[in-house]
Amino acid sequence: MPPGDGAALSQAESAYRKLRDKLIMLDIRPGEPINDGQLAAELGIGRTPVREAVKRLEVDHLVVSYPRRGTFATIVDITELADVSDIRELLEPLAARRAATNASAGVRAELRDVARTISGIDSTPRDKRELMRYDLTVHRLIYRAAGNPHLEDTLIRYDNLATRIWCLVLDKLPSVEGHIAEHVGLLEAVADGDADLAGKLALEHVSSFEKSVRRVL
Repeated sequence: MPPGDGAALSQAESAYRKLRDKLIMLDIRPGEPINDGQLAAELGIGRTPVREAVKRLEVDHLVVSYPRRGTFATIVDITELADVSDIRELLEPLAARRAATNASAGVRAELRDVARTISGIDSTPRDKRELMRYDLTVHRLIYRAAGNPHLEDTLIRYDNLATRIWCLVLDKLPSVEGHIAEHVGLLEAVADGDADLAGKLALEHVSSFEKSVRRVL
């Protein structure tokens, strides 16, 4: 789980985070029906927390409800790529610069630990979705380090949408190791407090993401 998810959570919050990440990683496939009873049984909790989580996921545009038909995982719309990228190209560098300026000593140490972990990933073939979880971890850590909860909430929502697009084309990509390795320099720049470099690398990373997706469309 990404940093910060290990804290004590309410059942509704825990359900929300688990279901959110299943939807983002396409473990719950686009268009698949959302059965709150089945999900409650899988998560080992009651239906009420699951229903609360599903309501939040609808606001996040990850599920959609239709009268008399039920609730379903939203379809991944590739045509949204340009709009999502436009927003991320503005806000990701801002978050990286703020994180470089505002991060506490403890968070900077955490950033360096994650950078070392990613640097240590060997060349042995790995499951692409497993590698994509590093992407989620890095981005959420930087958003948290920025110290602006409104910016964090906004970027998490758009990074989630971008990750769904990425996962939709993941099997068409020759590899994702290079995309994940890009995070090392970004994490180190934030940890070093180099706001200009962090902003530059964040922008390059988002642009690289869009170009990689477009090449396989």
